[in-house]
Amino acid sequence: MRLTVFGATGGIGQEIVRQAVAAGHEVTAVVRDPARLSVPLFGPTVHTVARVDDPEALREAVAGRDAALSGLGSRGRKAGGVAERLTRAVLAAMEAEGTRRLLVVSAAPVAPKPADDPLIDRMMLGAIGAILKEVYADLTAMEAALAASATDWTSVRPPKLTNGPLTGSYRTVIGSNPRSGRSISRADVAHAMLALVDDPAALKQGVGVAY
Repeated sequence: MRLTVFGATGGIGQEIVRQAVAAGHEVTAVVRDPARLSVPLFGPTVHTVARVDDPEALREAVAGRDAALSGLGSRGRKAGGVAERLTRAVLAAMEAEGTRRLLVVSAAPVAPKPADDPLIDRMMLGAIGAILKEVYADLTAMEAALAASATDWTSVRPPKLTNGPLTGSYRTVIGSNPRSGRSISRADVAHAMLALVDDPAALKQGVGVAY
């Protein structure tokens, strides 16, 4: 497949690029600073943009692609609307070019809570949600932008992210979160996103992913 990866220098983005190249996909990595992309440059095509929130600068990167995958988002507690703003720019570029498939990284607390989640898990999510309230509000707004778009989107919602290895062994739940799912490695989130690219059940859905 011909894939475009946004946020390609981030933890999940680099894993998407690495795994996609290894799987033989044709990959375009969208970056502001190519020096931050640790994946060997002979693997992906590197599309450098001065501003990732400029739809015109992104159109060339998404033109004629089978899918786009995004690891864009806040890197701290103060989101400043970054996930919504950058995702809207990606959506505008994709809609202008007629590219339909988009997968993004969101977060588990944005999803509906499983009715059978143990009390301790509900309390943990509540505490984390209070600490990262601004981040999750930004992700909620991002998902609203996805829902209003013409794209065939999927929002992948991991819980706590780790730097653990790729295992390929995790749970996914469409429309909710895996019960008592507390963590997952960035490598496995990337693996899940690539696996969901051509899954029709995931179209226009949030997908919880966790160990």
